[in-house]
Amino acid sequence: MKIGLILVDIQKDYFPGGRMELVGMKEASENAREMLRFFREKKWPIFHIQHIAVKDGATFFIPNSQGIDIHENVTPLPNEPIIQKHHPNSFLNTKLHEEMQKVGIDSVVICGAMSHMCIDATTRAAADLGFQCIVIHDACATKDLTFGGKTVPADMVHNAFMAALQSVYAKVMDLGEFSS
Repeated sequence: MKIGLILVDIQKDYFPGGRMELVGMKEASENAREMLRFFREKKWPIFHIQHIAVKDGATFFIPNSQGIDIHENVTPLPNEPIIQKHHPNSFLNTKLHEEMQKVGIDSVVICGAMSHMCIDATTRAAADLGFQCIVIHDACATKDLTFGGKTVPADMVHNAFMAALQSVYAKVMDLGEFSS
């Protein structure tokens, strides 16, 4: 088994002062930093995913803004690829799958943001491509959502998506479970 780490959209727009602040992003990024440190120590492959908005009317991850920058908690090293994407699915129209195949990865650990969007889409795509998936739930963050005039708090959104992913697509665990 060869495992790789996918850090999805841990970018400045998701942090306080950004254009799309998420609930718990600082804490999630600190846990992602620990995962990054663990993978670097093992010299296992790491892939940083950077979302650049290209849709008309996009309100965050705007090209050439500071919000697209990867947060300093998980700054890539020169030998760690940065895969730019324009869709929630990190594999769609990117070289991520190809890069993972080059190094023989068959399992992935996924963390980042947003739990209900890019983490969900990337995990499902990875599973559909045949990868064994692990999602580190406490290294992921999301936001409150609204549906039918009701607000769904971020922790409930996060828990619902983690529950759905663990049913078929991934093993969902916390940082401590993975690194022990």
